[in-house]
Amino acid sequence: MCRIRLPRTAAHAAPAVWYRTCMGTPLAVALRPRTLDEVVGQEHLVGKGKPLRRAMEEGARFSFILWGPPGCGKTTLARLYARALHAPFYELSAVSASKADVARILKEGARQDAAPVLFLDEIHRFNKAQQDALLPAVEEGTLTLVGATTENPSFSVIGALLSRCRVFLLHPLSEEELIALLARTPWRYRASAARLIARAAQGDARRAFALAEAAAAAAEGAHITEKAVRAALADEAPLRYDRAGDEHYDTISAFIKTMRAGDADAALYYLARMVAAGEDPRFIARRMVIFASEDVGLAQPTALVVANAVLRACETIGYPECAINLAHGAAYLARAQKDRSAYRAYRAAEKDVRAFGSLPVPKHLRNAPTRLMQELGYAAAPEKGAHNFPRRLGARNYFKREKP
Repeated sequence: MCRIRLPRTAAHAAPAVWYRTCMGTPLAVALRPRTLDEVVGQEHLVGKGKPLRRAMEEGARFSFILWGPPGCGKTTLARLYARALHAPFYELSAVSASKADVARILKEGARQDAAPVLFLDEIHRFNKAQQDALLPAVEEGTLTLVGATTENPSFSVIGALLSRCRVFLLHPLSEEELIALLARTPWRYRASAARLIARAAQGDARRAFALAEAAAAAAEGAHITEKAVRAALADEAPLRYDRAGDEHYDTISAFIKTMRAGDADAALYYLARMVAAGEDPRFIARRMVIFASEDVGLAQPTALVVANAVLRACETIGYPECAINLAHGAAYLARAQKDRSAYRAYRAAEKDVRAFGSLPVPKHLRNAPTRLMQELGYAAAPEKGAHNFPRRLGARNYFKREKP
Protein backbone atom coordinates (compact mmCIF):
# COMPACT_ATOMS: atom_id res chain seq x y z
CA MET A 1 0.00 0.00 0.00
CA CYS A 2 1.27 3.48 -0.89
CA ARG A 3 1.89 5.67 2.15
CA ILE A 4 2.94 8.90 0.44
CA ARG A 5 1.16 11.85 1.99
CA LEU A 6 -0.56 14.27 -0.38
CA PRO A 7 -0.14 18.01 0.25
CA ARG A 8 -3.13 20.31 0.05
CA THR A 9 -1.45 22.29 -2.73
CA ALA A 10 -1.77 19.27 -5.02
CA ALA A 11 -5.31 18.39 -4.01
CA HIS A 12 -6.73 19.32 -7.43
CA ALA A 13 -4.65 16.55 -9.02
CA ALA A 14 -4.56 14.26 -6.01
CA PRO A 15 -6.56 11.20 -7.17
CA ALA A 16 -4.80 10.78 -10.52
CA VAL A 17 -1.32 11.52 -9.17
CA TRP A 18 -1.85 9.26 -6.17
CA TYR A 19 -2.93 6.35 -8.36
CA ARG A 20 -0.25 6.73 -11.00
CA THR A 21 2.54 7.21 -8.49
CA CYS A 22 1.50 4.17 -6.50
CA MET A 23 1.26 2.07 -9.67
CA GLY A 24 4.82 2.92 -10.65
CA THR A 25 4.21 5.38 -13.48
CA PRO A 26 7.06 7.91 -13.61
CA LEU A 27 6.07 11.32 -12.35
CA ALA A 28 7.27 12.96 -15.56
CA VAL A 29 4.56 10.97 -17.39
CA ALA A 30 1.88 11.22 -14.72
CA LEU A 31 2.25 15.00 -14.45
CA ARG A 32 2.73 15.77 -18.15
CA PRO A 33 0.69 18.93 -18.98
CA ARG A 34 -2.56 18.24 -20.77
CA THR A 35 -3.31 21.85 -21.70
CA LEU A 36 -1.14 24.73 -22.77
CA ASP A 37 -1.95 26.62 -19.57
CA GLU A 38 -0.35 23.83 -17.52
CA VAL A 39 3.00 24.22 -19.29
CA VAL A 40 5.72 25.68 -17.09
CA GLY A 41 8.51 27.63 -18.79
CA GLN A 42 9.15 28.52 -22.45
CA GLU A 43 7.16 31.74 -22.15
CA HIS A 44 8.84 33.05 -25.28
CA LEU A 45 7.00 30.32 -27.22
CA VAL A 46 3.78 29.63 -25.32
CA GLY A 47 3.10 32.95 -23.60
CA LYS A 48 0.24 35.17 -24.71
CA GLY A 49 0.69 36.13 -28.34
CA LYS A 50 3.83 34.02 -28.74
CA PRO A 51 4.38 31.85 -31.85
CA LEU A 52 3.50 28.35 -30.64
CA ARG A 53 0.50 29.46 -28.61
CA ARG A 54 -0.76 31.51 -31.54
CA ALA A 55 -0.28 28.56 -33.91
CA MET A 56 -2.23 26.25 -31.62
CA GLU A 57 -5.03 28.76 -31.08
CA GLU A 58 -5.35 29.45 -34.80
CA GLY A 59 -4.86 25.85 -35.92
CA ALA A 60 -1.91 26.87 -38.11
CA ARG A 61 -0.23 23.82 -39.61
CA PHE A 62 3.50 23.83 -40.35
CA SER A 63 6.53 21.65 -39.66
CA PHE A 64 9.02 22.74 -37.06
CA ILE A 65 11.96 21.58 -34.97
CA LEU A 66 12.21 22.01 -31.21
CA TRP A 67 15.84 22.49 -30.21
CA GLY A 68 16.64 22.40 -26.53
CA PRO A 69 18.21 20.49 -23.64
CA PRO A 70 16.66 17.36 -22.08
CA GLY A 71 13.55 17.76 -19.97
CA CYS A 72 12.54 21.21 -21.17
CA GLY A 73 9.16 20.23 -22.66
CA LYS A 74 9.77 19.25 -26.29
CA THR A 75 7.57 16.13 -26.23
CA THR A 76 4.81 17.93 -24.32
CA LEU A 77 4.67 20.78 -26.83
CA ALA A 78 4.57 18.35 -29.77
CA ARG A 79 1.62 16.48 -28.25
CA LEU A 80 -0.26 19.66 -27.42
CA TYR A 81 0.29 20.93 -30.97
CA ALA A 82 -1.15 17.75 -32.50
CA ARG A 83 -4.10 17.92 -30.11
CA ALA A 84 -4.76 21.54 -31.08
CA LEU A 85 -4.84 20.53 -34.76
CA HIS A 86 -7.11 17.53 -34.03
CA ALA A 87 -4.64 15.53 -36.10
CA PRO A 88 -3.53 11.89 -35.81
CA PHE A 89 -0.37 11.83 -33.70
CA TYR A 90 2.55 9.47 -34.17
CA GLU A 91 5.68 9.39 -32.08
CA LEU A 92 8.99 7.85 -33.10
CA SER A 93 12.49 7.88 -31.70
CA ALA A 94 15.17 8.32 -34.33
CA VAL A 95 17.38 6.00 -32.29
CA SER A 96 15.30 2.96 -33.20
CA ALA A 97 13.01 4.08 -36.04
CA SER A 98 13.61 3.29 -39.71
CA LYS A 99 12.45 4.47 -43.12
CA ALA A 100 9.91 1.65 -43.03
CA ASP A 101 8.33 3.12 -39.88
CA VAL A 102 7.98 6.49 -41.59
CA ALA A 103 6.50 4.82 -44.70
CA ARG A 104 3.95 3.01 -42.52
CA ILE A 105 2.85 6.28 -40.91
CA LEU A 106 2.49 7.95 -44.30
CA LYS A 107 0.40 5.05 -45.55
CA GLU A 108 -1.85 5.13 -42.51
CA GLY A 109 -2.10 8.92 -42.70
CA ALA A 110 -3.25 8.77 -46.33
CA ARG A 111 -6.36 6.88 -45.18
CA GLN A 112 -7.32 9.55 -42.62
CA ASP A 113 -9.11 12.85 -43.01
CA ALA A 114 -6.30 15.00 -41.59
CA ALA A 115 -2.59 14.83 -42.34
CA PRO A 116 -0.79 13.17 -39.43
CA VAL A 117 1.63 14.90 -37.09
CA LEU A 118 4.85 12.92 -36.67
CA PHE A 119 6.89 13.70 -33.60
CA LEU A 120 10.42 12.50 -34.32
CA ASP A 121 12.47 12.57 -31.13
CA GLU A 122 16.24 12.93 -31.46
CA ILE A 123 15.91 13.77 -35.14
CA HIS A 124 19.66 14.37 -35.28
CA ARG A 125 20.10 10.58 -35.04
CA PHE A 126 18.44 10.09 -38.44
CA ASN A 127 21.04 9.76 -41.20
CA LYS A 128 20.88 11.72 -44.45
CA ALA A 129 18.97 9.03 -46.35
CA GLN A 130 16.37 8.76 -43.61
CA GLN A 131 15.94 12.52 -43.47
CA ASP A 132 15.69 12.66 -47.27
CA ALA A 133 12.78 10.22 -47.08
CA LEU A 134 10.77 12.78 -45.10
CA LEU A 135 11.20 15.58 -47.62
CA PRO A 136 8.40 14.83 -50.15
CA ALA A 137 5.72 14.40 -47.48
CA VAL A 138 6.79 17.51 -45.58
CA GLU A 139 6.96 19.56 -48.78
CA GLU A 140 3.57 18.37 -50.03
CA GLY A 141 1.93 18.82 -46.63
CA THR A 142 0.82 15.20 -46.31
CA LEU A 143 2.87 15.00 -43.11
CA THR A 144 3.47 17.63 -40.45
CA LEU A 145 6.86 16.99 -38.90
CA VAL A 146 7.73 18.04 -35.37
CA GLY A 147 11.35 17.18 -34.72
CA ALA A 148 13.09 17.34 -31.36
CA THR A 149 16.81 17.59 -30.87
CA THR A 150 19.36 18.44 -28.23
CA GLU A 151 21.94 19.13 -30.95
CA ASN A 152 22.33 22.19 -33.15
CA PRO A 153 20.04 21.48 -36.16
CA SER A 154 22.32 23.57 -38.36
CA PHE A 155 24.80 20.69 -38.18
CA SER A 156 22.55 17.68 -37.56
CA VAL A 157 19.60 18.25 -39.93
CA ILE A 158 20.10 18.30 -43.69
CA GLY A 159 19.69 21.71 -45.31
CA ALA A 160 16.74 20.72 -47.53
CA LEU A 161 14.69 19.54 -44.55
CA LEU A 162 15.80 22.40 -42.33
CA SER A 163 14.68 24.95 -44.92
CA ARG A 164 11.16 23.50 -44.79
CA CYS A 165 10.88 23.70 -41.00
CA ARG A 166 10.78 26.50 -38.51
CA VAL A 167 13.22 26.14 -35.61
CA PHE A 168 12.18 26.99 -32.06
CA LEU A 169 14.86 27.24 -29.38
CA LEU A 170 13.83 25.99 -25.93
CA HIS A 171 15.61 26.99 -22.73
CA PRO A 172 16.44 24.94 -19.63
CA LEU A 173 13.86 25.45 -16.92
CA SER A 174 14.85 27.87 -14.19
CA GLU A 175 15.09 26.82 -10.54
CA GLU A 176 11.86 28.68 -9.77
CA GLU A 177 10.06 26.91 -12.62
CA LEU A 178 11.30 23.52 -11.40
CA ILE A 179 10.16 24.30 -7.86
CA ALA A 180 6.71 25.15 -9.28
CA LEU A 181 6.65 21.71 -10.92
CA LEU A 182 7.70 20.01 -7.69
CA ALA A 183 4.67 21.59 -6.01
CA ARG A 184 2.51 19.38 -8.26
CA THR A 185 4.02 16.17 -6.90
CA PRO A 186 2.37 14.23 -4.05
CA TRP A 187 4.97 15.13 -1.42
CA ARG A 188 5.85 17.96 0.91
CA TYR A 189 9.29 19.50 0.81
CA ARG A 190 11.45 21.54 3.10
CA ALA A 191 12.29 24.73 1.21
CA SER A 192 16.01 23.86 1.16
CA ALA A 193 15.23 20.39 -0.20
CA ALA A 194 13.11 21.70 -3.07
CA ARG A 195 15.81 24.24 -3.91
CA LEU A 196 18.50 21.54 -3.88
CA ILE A 197 16.48 19.33 -6.23
CA ALA A 198 15.89 22.24 -8.59
CA ARG A 199 19.57 23.15 -8.61
CA ALA A 200 20.73 19.57 -9.12
CA ALA A 201 18.26 19.00 -11.96
CA GLN A 202 20.07 21.61 -14.08
CA GLY A 203 16.97 22.74 -15.94
CA ASP A 204 15.68 19.20 -16.61
CA ALA A 205 12.13 18.56 -15.40
CA ARG A 206 12.42 14.80 -15.82
CA ARG A 207 15.51 14.72 -13.66
CA ALA A 208 13.80 16.88 -11.05
CA PHE A 209 10.89 14.43 -10.85
CA ALA A 210 13.23 11.44 -10.70
CA LEU A 211 15.18 13.05 -7.86
CA ALA A 212 11.94 13.81 -6.06
CA GLU A 213 10.89 10.18 -6.27
CA ALA A 214 14.27 8.97 -5.05
CA ALA A 215 14.28 11.51 -2.22
CA ALA A 216 10.77 10.47 -1.20
CA ALA A 217 11.99 6.89 -0.90
CA ALA A 218 14.87 8.06 1.31
CA ALA A 219 12.76 10.43 3.44
CA GLU A 220 12.28 9.46 7.07
CA GLY A 221 9.38 11.76 7.96
CA ALA A 222 6.39 13.49 6.42
CA HIS A 223 8.55 15.99 4.54
CA ILE A 224 11.34 15.54 2.02
CA THR A 225 14.41 17.01 3.65
CA GLU A 226 17.75 18.17 2.31
CA LYS A 227 19.30 15.05 3.85
CA ALA A 228 16.97 12.84 1.82
CA VAL A 229 17.80 14.73 -1.36
CA ARG A 230 21.53 14.39 -0.77
CA ALA A 231 21.04 10.65 -0.30
CA ALA A 232 19.22 10.55 -3.65
CA LEU A 233 22.03 12.53 -5.27
CA ALA A 234 24.74 10.16 -4.07
CA ASP A 235 24.52 7.99 -7.17
CA GLU A 236 23.61 10.75 -9.61
CA ALA A 237 25.92 11.94 -12.39
CA PRO A 238 26.94 15.47 -11.40
CA LEU A 239 26.89 17.05 -14.83
CA ARG A 240 25.02 17.05 -18.09
CA TYR A 241 27.80 16.61 -20.64
CA ASP A 242 27.97 14.92 -24.01
CA ARG A 243 31.52 14.47 -25.27
CA ALA A 244 30.27 14.38 -28.87
CA GLY A 245 27.55 17.02 -28.68
CA ASP A 246 26.75 20.65 -27.98
CA GLU A 247 27.70 20.52 -24.28
CA HIS A 248 31.17 19.40 -25.30
CA TYR A 249 31.67 22.23 -27.77
CA ASP A 250 29.89 24.88 -25.68
CA THR A 251 32.01 24.15 -22.61
CA ILE A 252 35.35 24.13 -24.40
CA SER A 253 34.28 27.36 -26.13
CA ALA A 254 33.53 28.94 -22.76
CA PHE A 255 36.89 27.72 -21.47
CA ILE A 256 38.76 29.36 -24.37
CA LYS A 257 36.78 32.60 -24.20
CA THR A 258 37.29 33.04 -20.45
CA MET A 259 41.04 32.53 -20.84
CA ARG A 260 40.97 35.05 -23.68
CA ALA A 261 39.17 37.52 -21.40
CA GLY A 262 41.79 37.01 -18.69
CA ASP A 263 39.30 35.54 -16.17
CA ALA A 264 41.33 32.76 -14.56
CA ASP A 265 38.58 31.88 -12.06
CA ALA A 266 35.98 31.33 -14.80
CA ALA A 267 38.48 29.37 -16.90
CA LEU A 268 39.19 27.05 -13.97
CA TYR A 269 35.45 26.56 -13.41
CA TYR A 270 34.88 25.40 -17.00
CA LEU A 271 38.01 23.30 -16.81
CA ALA A 272 36.69 21.62 -13.65
CA ARG A 273 33.39 20.89 -15.40
CA MET A 274 35.15 19.16 -18.26
CA VAL A 275 37.41 17.18 -15.95
CA ALA A 276 34.47 16.10 -13.76
CA ALA A 277 32.61 14.93 -16.88
CA GLY A 278 35.57 12.80 -17.97
CA GLU A 279 36.70 14.89 -20.94
CA ASP A 280 39.94 13.65 -22.53
CA PRO A 281 42.70 15.76 -20.90
CA ARG A 282 44.71 15.67 -24.11
CA PHE A 283 41.85 17.37 -25.95
CA ILE A 284 41.84 20.19 -23.40
CA ALA A 285 45.63 20.50 -23.47
CA ARG A 286 45.77 20.60 -27.27
CA ARG A 287 43.37 23.54 -27.25
CA MET A 288 45.64 25.26 -24.76
CA VAL A 289 48.63 24.77 -27.07
CA ILE A 290 46.68 26.43 -29.89
CA PHE A 291 45.61 29.23 -27.55
CA ALA A 292 49.21 29.89 -26.50
CA SER A 293 50.17 30.89 -30.05
CA GLU A 294 46.86 32.28 -31.28
CA ASP A 295 45.96 34.50 -28.33
CA VAL A 296 49.08 34.99 -26.20
CA GLY A 297 51.55 34.90 -29.04
CA LEU A 298 54.41 37.39 -29.08
CA ALA A 299 53.33 39.08 -25.85
CA GLN A 300 54.59 36.11 -23.84
CA PRO A 301 56.32 33.49 -26.06
CA THR A 302 56.97 31.21 -23.08
CA ALA A 303 53.22 30.47 -23.03
CA LEU A 304 53.77 27.95 -25.82
CA VAL A 305 56.45 26.23 -23.75
CA VAL A 306 54.09 26.00 -20.77
CA ALA A 307 51.17 24.74 -22.88
CA ASN A 308 53.31 22.06 -24.52
CA ALA A 309 54.55 20.98 -21.11
CA VAL A 310 50.94 20.62 -19.95
CA LEU A 311 50.13 18.49 -22.99
CA ARG A 312 53.16 16.30 -22.30
CA ALA A 313 52.13 15.93 -18.66
CA CYS A 314 48.62 14.85 -19.70
CA GLU A 315 50.09 12.24 -22.04
CA THR A 316 52.50 10.79 -19.50
CA ILE A 317 50.59 11.17 -16.22
CA GLY A 318 46.87 11.04 -17.03
CA TYR A 319 43.98 11.51 -14.65
CA PRO A 320 43.53 12.33 -11.84
CA GLU A 321 46.88 14.08 -11.27
CA CYS A 322 47.13 15.75 -14.68
CA ALA A 323 44.11 17.89 -13.72
CA ILE A 324 46.60 19.86 -11.61
CA ASN A 325 48.77 20.43 -14.67
CA LEU A 326 45.74 21.55 -16.65
CA ALA A 327 44.81 23.99 -13.88
CA HIS A 328 48.36 25.35 -13.83
CA GLY A 329 48.32 25.90 -17.58
CA ALA A 330 44.82 27.41 -17.65
CA ALA A 331 45.59 29.92 -14.91
CA TYR A 332 48.90 30.85 -16.59
CA LEU A 333 47.32 31.36 -20.01
CA ALA A 334 44.39 33.34 -18.62
CA ARG A 335 46.67 35.71 -16.73
CA ALA A 336 49.21 36.09 -19.56
CA GLN A 337 49.36 39.22 -21.70
CA LYS A 338 47.61 38.74 -25.03
CA ASP A 339 48.86 39.51 -28.54
CA ARG A 340 47.25 38.14 -31.71
CA SER A 341 49.53 39.98 -34.15
CA ALA A 342 51.31 36.81 -35.37
CA TYR A 343 47.98 35.02 -35.83
CA ARG A 344 46.42 37.94 -37.69
CA ALA A 345 49.49 38.47 -39.86
CA TYR A 346 49.47 34.82 -40.87
CA ARG A 347 45.76 35.00 -41.78
CA ALA A 348 46.52 38.08 -43.87
CA ALA A 349 49.32 36.17 -45.61
CA GLU A 350 46.89 33.33 -46.33
CA LYS A 351 44.52 35.84 -47.89
CA ASP A 352 47.31 37.16 -50.11
CA VAL A 353 48.17 33.63 -51.23
CA ARG A 354 44.57 33.03 -52.26
CA ALA A 355 44.35 36.42 -53.96
CA PHE A 356 47.71 36.53 -55.79
CA GLY A 357 48.80 32.92 -56.04
CA SER A 358 52.50 32.09 -56.43
CA LEU A 359 54.23 35.43 -56.96
CA PRO A 360 57.78 35.12 -58.31
CA VAL A 361 60.45 35.08 -55.63
CA PRO A 362 62.70 38.19 -56.05
CA LYS A 363 66.10 37.28 -57.49
CA HIS A 364 68.04 38.57 -54.50
CA LEU A 365 66.17 36.06 -52.31
CA ARG A 366 66.71 33.08 -54.58
CA ASN A 367 69.33 30.41 -54.15
CA ALA A 368 72.39 30.64 -56.44
CA PRO A 369 74.27 27.32 -56.29
CA THR A 370 75.75 27.68 -59.84
CA ARG A 371 77.90 30.30 -61.60
CA LEU A 372 75.22 30.80 -64.27
CA MET A 373 72.60 31.65 -61.67
CA GLN A 374 75.01 34.10 -60.03
CA GLU A 375 75.64 35.74 -63.40
CA LEU A 376 71.89 36.09 -63.90
CA GLY A 377 71.65 38.08 -60.68
CA TYR A 378 70.41 35.38 -58.34
CA ALA A 379 71.36 36.20 -54.74
CA ALA A 380 73.14 39.28 -56.11
CA ALA A 381 73.37 40.95 -52.71
CA PRO A 382 73.86 38.47 -49.86
CA GLU A 383 71.32 39.23 -47.18
CA LYS A 384 72.53 40.56 -43.89
CA GLY A 385 70.47 40.09 -40.78
CA ALA A 386 67.95 42.82 -40.04
CA HIS A 387 69.53 43.16 -36.61
CA ASN A 388 72.48 44.82 -38.39
CA PHE A 389 70.17 47.59 -39.59
CA PRO A 390 67.71 48.24 -36.74
CA ARG A 391 66.58 51.58 -38.13
CA ARG A 392 65.87 50.10 -41.53
CA LEU A 393 63.93 47.05 -40.29
CA GLY A 394 61.33 46.11 -42.88
CA ALA A 395 62.37 48.89 -45.25
CA ARG A 396 63.27 46.59 -48.11
CA ASN A 397 60.54 45.24 -50.40
CA TYR A 398 60.69 41.46 -50.40
CA PHE A 399 57.70 41.16 -52.74
CA LYS A 400 58.94 43.45 -55.53
CA ARG A 401 58.56 41.94 -58.97
CA GLU A 402 61.79 41.80 -60.95
CA LYS A 403 62.01 42.74 -64.63
CA PRO A 404 62.92 39.74 -66.79
